[in-house]
Amino acid sequence: MEVHWFLPTRGDSRDVGPATTDRGHNAAALRRRPTLQYLTAVAQAAEQSGFGAVLTPTGSGCEDAWVVCSALAAVTERLEFLVAFRPGFVLPTLAAQQAATFQRLSGGRLRLNIVTGGDPVEQRAYGDFLDHDERYARTGEFLEVLRRCWPGERFDFSGEHVQVEGAGLTQPLEETPPIYLGGASPAAEEVTARWVDRYLMWGEPPAMAAPRIDRVREKAAAQGRELRFGIRLHVVSRDTEEEAWAEADRMLAGMPASAIAETQARYARMDSVGQARMTSLHGGAVGDGARSLEIAPNLWAGIGLVREGAATALVGSHEQVAERIAEYAAIGLDEFILSGYPHLEEAWRVGEEVLPLLARELAPA
Repeated sequence: MEVHWFLPTRGDSRDVGPATTDRGHNAAALRRRPTLQYLTAVAQAAEQSGFGAVLTPTGSGCEDAWVVCSALAAVTERLEFLVAFRPGFVLPTLAAQQAATFQRLSGGRLRLNIVTGGDPVEQRAYGDFLDHDERYARTGEFLEVLRRCWPGERFDFSGEHVQVEGAGLTQPLEETPPIYLGGASPAAEEVTARWVDRYLMWGEPPAMAAPRIDRVREKAAAQGRELRFGIRLHVVSRDTEEEAWAEADRMLAGMPASAIAETQARYARMDSVGQARMTSLHGGAVGDGARSLEIAPNLWAGIGLVREGAATALVGSHEQVAERIAEYAAIGLDEFILSGYPHLEEAWRVGEEVLPLLARELAPA
């Protein structure tokens, strides 16, 4: 099992706000600007705390993941970088070249997170006017060409969305990075089964996540392939359960009503199936205190009131958080991408308090 951390490239604080967009503003969530100095501190804390990689998001409101991770690779030694990018915004042959360069310069520390996109308004602002299923069709073609580039053999490809002639790296890539993709729609699952190495999901309760794991595993097997599965979760871990829920209450109180309303309006216009599943967990309702949004043991949906994408947090004592992660591992999850507010201090806390307990939870009897 692998456990990773998150780089807050939009900004950071003790409060919750959007992670990738410039919409749904919460000024309190941006007290710490995503400077190179701050992101270096987060990356180094993650590395020293025992995390394997850091997920770096993509979106109109955050710094570019390729540029950030290239800079941070120079100030870390072992940490790997899960670089998120959108396949419609860069040609697959250029992405193959970027990946090869990063691998060579970093000593093989790249992982690729393919983000097809789920907000039509943001997509159009970038110049992308394809609908949901067309975006996934393009992603499938993109990944086929990307993979075929790496061995260095020349090839032609003519698809509906991608066309190349004489493509292929001039210098073959010996250590290819694993490809991650998240998406809850049938189109996402089909692309995953054919081209993806590691399937990611947002923090749904185990009862919702387990059927998806089984279904995608079966689809991959039909293609003669095996996948790893990962989940994205926030963590509010404290010495006691009471302290953890008190912190969740504080975070909930710091979410402006205007930011909640704007965020929920944005969700309503999105065509992301995964986002719709996340939204269904809280329904846009604040409730009566944080605990009213506990949707499974120690799983809190309040983060999603103002944050897109990953919208749930494990809330509890260090022991409870480790137990819940172990329960997710038992249903077939291999990788966990965790985060906490603020990301610098929480990297140390989770690394020092939760990871050792988790290692004991998962140790053979």
